Amino acid sequence: MNGKRCVGTASRAAAAVIAVSGPAGAEPAATTYGTSTSVGVHNAYEKEKYRYFADALDSGAALLELDLWSNALGRSWRVSHSNPLGNNSNCEGAANASELRTKSRDQDFAGCLSDMRAWHDAHPGHRPILLKIEMKDGFNAKGGRGPAEFDALIRQKLGDAVYGPGDLTGGHATADEAVRAGGWPSRADLAGKFLFELIPGTVEEKNPFDKLWTDVEYAGHLKDLAAQGKLAQSTAFPAVHGAAPGDPRERYADPALRPWFVVFDGDAPTYLNGSIDTSWYDTRHYLLIMTDAHNVPPVIDGTHPTEAEALARVRQLAAAHASFATADWYPLPSVLKTVVPRGA
Repeated sequence: MNGKRCVGTASRAAAAVIAVSGPAGAEPAATTYGTSTSVGVHNAYEKEKYRYFADALDSGAALLELDLWSNALGRSWRVSHSNPLGNNSNCEGAANASELRTKSRDQDFAGCLSDMRAWHDAHPGHRPILLKIEMKDGFNAKGGRGPAEFDALIRQKLGDAVYGPGDLTGGHATADEAVRAGGWPSRADLAGKFLFELIPGTVEEKNPFDKLWTDVEYAGHLKDLAAQGKLAQSTAFPAVHGAAPGDPRERYADPALRPWFVVFDGDAPTYLNGSIDTSWYDTRHYLLIMTDAHNVPPVIDGTHPTEAEALARVRQLAAAHASFATADWYPLPSVLKTVVPRGA
């Protein structure tokens, strides 16, 4: 295929995406959270991407990722890519909207949540935003940083601005039963809400001494809360991490944990390599997060593709039933705001 034809194809695909998504920030009509595809930013707390976390919230992205550390010698939930002992983040801990972009950065998770609350109060009815939390070294319940403390901190900072498993489950027995029966709410009903996704971290997954990963620990927490009638206290959706064929939840030895997983997160090239039936997720209304969207062949730039290339890739992943396509496309706010029908 010659260069002119490639450009023309990408341009037509981009035009199709824009036609579906409408003006920047607009939501497609008659879509729910489970029947739409949107765009996320990897490690949005990094100062090289956004000077302040408020800038990431302003970006229009539907998913923003944070890396948390809970173990080692620190007392708080540290926000950093590689330093387990301290914070390296664009979060500032603003008490209100007037303090956004005025305070010292490098604050911990509580500081990021404070920024989110301040921004939320200044933007009522904002788009639903999924916070993807990578627990780099897992929970630390013995150190006071377990699932219950995680929930308590989020509820303290964000209150009813959170849409959690209790909201989704409603009168159903499990999250799986809820989404398969009725799916996710409309995007309009989720306006002004934050959702949280939890995945095991890179350090945790490589630690031979860690026998209780984030996904299993939090799913057990949800199961216990449901049994106690306290599911409304929960704040996050644990994700099955890693693209795999079939039902990836079968990896969990305890079958009682499996119905608490309705979010799946893995490598986009693996999901699209022909070995996985991604329609399985869509027909069951599960959320499917495809990471490293740029690496799907033909590979495009992970940070600075053309707008046409990035929009065409979003459309490609939407057709493959992704709920979210993520990369480091922070320089392209028009792409970050894109929302298209899933599976179309």
